Amino acid sequence: MRVIVFGASGMVGQGVLRECLLAPDVTEVLVVTRSATGIHHRRLREVTLADFADLTGIEGELSGWDACFYCLGVSSVGMDEAAYTRISYDFPMAAAHALAPRNPDLTFVYVSGEGTDANSRLMWAKVKARTEREILELFRNGFAFRPGFIQPTHGVRSKTRWYNAAYTVTAPLIPLVRRIAPRYVITTAEIGRAMLRAARGGYPQRIVTTADMH
Repeated sequence: MRVIVFGASGMVGQGVLRECLLAPDVTEVLVVTRSATGIHHRRLREVTLADFADLTGIEGELSGWDACFYCLGVSSVGMDEAAYTRISYDFPMAAAHALAPRNPDLTFVYVSGEGTDANSRLMWAKVKARTEREILELFRNGFAFRPGFIQPTHGVRSKTRWYNAAYTVTAPLIPLVRRIAPRYVITTAEIGRAMLRAARGGYPQRIVTTADMH
C-alpha cells in the first residue's frame, strides 16, 4: 500500500506517520511538507510545497497512490474566518481535487474534529463540515475522522504551545478519563492505526468518531 501524508509534522500527523512506517503492508510513504521532518526511513520520501493551495509543483508525484491521510490543521483560536478557511478548507480541497482524477480508488481520510456541524454557531465547526461534505462527495472511499481528546504518545508533541501545556497538566488524569469515558479519548497511535484500517477495508460509516476508531 502506498500512502501520502499531509501534515506529518503536526500532532496527529506524527502519530499517523509513525504507524505507517511500522505497518508491514505500507510499502511507501510520501510526506508533503513545507520543511523536512528529520525522519529517515527506507520507505519514506518527502516533497516540499510552498503553498498547500497550489499543488501544480508536485503534480508528477500524485499518481498511483492507495491512500491519503490529510492531517494538516490548525487551532481556530485567534483566527478570523478567512484565514481559518484557507487552511481548513482551501488546503485540503486543493489536495483532494489534485488527487481524485489521478487515483479514482484512493482512500482519502480527512481529520476533522468532534463537534463539527454545518448548523453550529461555531465558525470552525461550519468550515470543517463544508470540507467534510465535499470530500465525501468527491471520493467514494472518503472518510471524515472526528477525534475528541487526543493523547500524544511515543514522543509526539503538538506544534501549538498551549496544547502541550494542557497535555502536561492533564496527563495524570488521562488514564482515569479513559476508564470512565473511553469513547471520548484516543491516542495518536490509535488514530494512525484507525486510518490504516480505513485504507485496508473501510468503515461502515463515512464519518468516524473516537468510539469507532478504538
